[in-house]
Amino acid sequence: MSTELEQRLNDLESQVIFQEDTINSLNQALIDQQKQLMTLQKQLSLFAKKVQQMQPDEIAPLSQETPPPHY
Repeated sequence: MSTELEQRLNDLESQVIFQEDTINSLNQALIDQQKQLMTLQKQLSLFAKKVQQMQPDEIAPLSQETPPPHY
């Protein structure tokens, strides 16, 4: 093989290694985000259940709410 061809082959191998590393990093980031999304969905579901279970007397109607301090 010529030196130029060997250099091109080495460059291509380096690019493939870099691309594989990038793909693995992106895949891990996607896995981490999916886990976080699932956790947030569970938390939101629990929060929604708690809000639905609240007794009506725990929530005052707007007419009975006191205005914020800046009014």
